[in-house]
Formats: sequence, C-alpha cells, structure tokens
Amino acid sequence: MPTVSRTALLALAAMAAPAVARAQTPAPPPSPAAAAASSRSGDILFESRLRYEGVRQDGLDDATALTLRTRLGWQSPERSGFRLLVEGESVAALVDDYNDTIHGPSTYAVVADPEAFELNRLQVAWSGLPDTEVILGRQRIVLGSARFVGNVGFRQNEQTFDAVKVTTRAFEPLTVTWAWIDRVHRVFGDDSPVGEWRSDSHLIHVEAPTPAGKVTAYGYLLDFSNAAAQSSATWGARLEGSRNLSPDWSALYAVEYARQSEYGANPARFDLDYGLVSAGLKRGPLTGTLALERLDGDGAQAFQTPLATLHAFQGWADVFLTTPRDGLRDVSATVSYAVDRPPLGRSATLTASWRDVRDANGSARYGRELDVSARLALDARWAVEIKGARFDGTQAAFADRDKVWAAVDYRF
Repeated sequence: MPTVSRTALLALAAMAAPAVARAQTPAPPPSPAAAAASSRSGDILFESRLRYEGVRQDGLDDATALTLRTRLGWQSPERSGFRLLVEGESVAALVDDYNDTIHGPSTYAVVADPEAFELNRLQVAWSGLPDTEVILGRQRIVLGSARFVGNVGFRQNEQTFDAVKVTTRAFEPLTVTWAWIDRVHRVFGDDSPVGEWRSDSHLIHVEAPTPAGKVTAYGYLLDFSNAAAQSSATWGARLEGSRNLSPDWSALYAVEYARQSEYGANPARFDLDYGLVSAGLKRGPLTGTLALERLDGDGAQAFQTPLATLHAFQGWADVFLTTPRDGLRDVSATVSYAVDRPPLGRSATLTASWRDVRDANGSARYGRELDVSARLALDARWAVEIKGARFDGTQAAFADRDKVWAAVDYRF
C-alpha cells in the first residue's frame, strides 16, 4: 500500500474543499417523474466516506490513516412481495502509516480499516405474509442499541452476516425477530485470518411498548466453530423510556440485565452477569445522562459481546473491545446538544462524554477517558464530523492513547 506524498495530500484537500462548499447548498428534491421512474426500475444505493484517523499510543509509533470507503448497490422494485438487494464495498488507503491488523507494520498503532474490495450485501427480502418480513442472504443486522448485535458502522468495512432473519409484528403489540447466522463477515475483511467466523448461531429478540417504557427480551445463542472462545448463550431483558417532568423537562431512564454462559464449541465453563443503569434529563436540545455499566469477570473468563458495535461502548478510544478477565465497570457522564438549522447546514450535534473504567468489583482502576465530537449535516446527502478521544490508563495493560477523526460523508 503506497504512502501518499505531501503534494498528493494537498491535491486531495484541494479537491475536497469544493465538494464541502457544494454540500452547503441543499440538493433539490427529485421530481415526481424521477421518483416514479426510480420505483419502477429499483433504487441505486451509493454512499462514501473519506476519513482521517490519527492515533498516538504509548509504546507504538504514531499512526496516520486516510481512507476512502465507497459502497455501490441496487435494490430492485418489489414484485409479488420479493425484493433483491446487491451491494459492493471498497476501502482504499490513501495514506497508510498505520497497522491495519493484516499487513502491519506492528510498530504502528492500530487503525482497523484495512483495504478491501468485497461483496457487502446480497439479500432477498419477502413480505408475502401480513406484518412480516423474511430476509435471506448477506445482510446488515442491528438489534436494539447494538450492544450485543450490530453492524459496527463506525469502521470503514462494516460487519454483515450470511443469515436468514424473520421479523414480524403479527402478534401485536410484540415485535419479534429471529435470525440464524451461518457466517459473520467482520470488519477486518476477507484477507484477515479472523475476518470471517463460521457460525451456527440463533438470535431471538422481542420488543413491546408498555406504560413504563419499551421492554425488550432477548436470547443470543452464539456458536463459532473457528472462534470457539467467543461462543456463548446470553439471555436478558431491558426497559427504557422517558417521562415528562414539566413542559420543558423530561426524564430518561434505562435498566438492563443479562446472564451469559458457555455454549456450543466453547470448552470453558462460566456464568457471568451484565447490568446497566442509566438516568438522564432532557430540556429542548440539551440532554445529559449518567450511566453505570458492569460486565462480570471471574479472573479466567469475562462477559463478552463479540457481535456488538463495540465502538459505541466503553469509550471511543476502543481500549476495551475485549472485556478484561476481571470484568469491567464503566461509570460515564454524557452531555449532548442538538442544533436545528445551524448557519451552515441542516442540523448539528455536539457531544462530550467522560468515563471512569475499573474492574467489575471497582477495586482496580483501568483508566479514564474523555470523548468529544461535533457532527454537522449539511443537507440530506452531505455530513462532516470531527471527533476525538483521550484515554489515560493507570495500568500497563491499558496504555495511554489519543485518537482524532475527521470525516466527510456523502450518500444518495
């Protein structure tokens, strides 16, 4: 993977500047005739993201990555309840001074965005039964908050699944999802020895509205023949909701508990707990949240969530993608401010989060982290984001690190 020279970087910046300027003008909506033609011939799917990621980590060389992710696909019009979707994905490294987890070099800090050119989705959806959809093939699966099952959308190469998934609302007020997974195509890509997991896994996910809030019950039976240590059975439930306190203020809350044990090919024996308590206040565009999340560990095994969108949890620095053997307790405070119709765009969101991470018993501190981000949606198609994370580790196993990202997104 060649490294781009300073001249090439300046040329790239010169090309990107007009694109951002154009993005400040909202794209005109499609005409009724164009919309009708799209529905008759299907829909073109296109999105791209140009992103810079810089990492400074103790004990490693600084990493610099500039990557371009592009997805192109097509979704057919519906015929007799059937719809086909096919989508390819490419990730190109324009600047490759980083360890991409495949080619190294290992002296650099990791940026888990290796170059890739592969099939992202190939699925057939059928909606021939009332209030029910069946999807067969390579697909994106995101359940709930993505704490246990998600597409890892932050990384350039998203996680997809060879699976059959059935979602039905025929048993109102329940929404029931069941999926069987044959393959997990992970963010590391087809060239990685850990880029694909062979699976015989079942997902059960049930949601229902109640007067107290939305209740979710789930069972995730994960069995990976070439990643046996990640096989497990997890059963749990979650309650989340909000209450108006006054015309201006509302309270937010969430409570969750799960139990995890060995399953399938995993030779270990364990029974581990997961718990979450979250409370917040919202007033207009301002939201503040306090949360306590605990993943159990017994010194040999720890509660793991191998299919989760892990970047969204335990800090953006991605220190704890694998739960330490003594477990993890994460106490966090998050503040976000949403701006409707800012001067340069359609909407903007500012977020800051602080967390203190310890072992499950709270006796040993792993470190503290500060995360900040600013995202601006220029219009329905363009968005820009700047984001940073600073982790201050207190143990040798969890090295200090700083990360910064700058990204431009486009889709239609």
